[in-house]
Amino acid sequence: MARKTKPVKPLIWVFCEGESEQAYTDYLKRIFSDVAVLRRPPDTGLFEEAEAKFSKSPKYKNSIDVTDEIWFFYDVEEKDIPKWDGRLAIIKKLRRLRKKQEIRVRLLMTSGCIEYWFMLHFKYYMPKLVTVPEKEKVINEVKKLIPTYTKGNYAAIEKIAVNYHTAVDNSRKTVKALLSDGLPELEDTDVRNQWLNTKSMTFSNVYEAIEFLQRLAYLITE
Repeated sequence: MARKTKPVKPLIWVFCEGESEQAYTDYLKRIFSDVAVLRRPPDTGLFEEAEAKFSKSPKYKNSIDVTDEIWFFYDVEEKDIPKWDGRLAIIKKLRRLRKKQEIRVRLLMTSGCIEYWFMLHFKYYMPKLVTVPEKEKVINEVKKLIPTYTKGNYAAIEKIAVNYHTAVDNSRKTVKALLSDGLPELEDTDVRNQWLNTKSMTFSNVYEAIEFLQRLAYLITE
């Protein structure tokens, strides 16, 4: 019987808005190391950061032909709504970096603050997340569950992240619930993502990235 060839693990660059996103990314990197290579810059930064690195840094430019996906892990806030057109222009530019096949750009978005994504690891709910007090309330809820939690605290964030299966189920519900509010579609498209970035609704779609990694793991075990 012919031996199965081990599939090449996809290379994914993850650009994070903050230290908590970095810590969570590093958890995923460790848990899914058998199925994907997750790399992230040591510094925080999103769209402009990625554009600069892939156009100027030899390390990133030399990886273009083997880069399968680029992820942006960030909070969706009202103050950033005017930035969408510029961000979309960068997304389209990054997709075209590889000549033979476009690079997949995936947006890992959470309303208001990363702590809402963390709370979905424990329960399903959709509070309003626009004002500072509304965000602070969610942060305090996380601290009640994980008293050692602070931004970028690896040990505390790992205590949260181990419940990612629950978060996947809960966050999927948050996006699906927005269909009744006018969400154009569930599919990951520019039209949908523009809506999610500009309508100030409560959701997290980080589950899509984790489901992608889970599918890779399933394919390897088949």
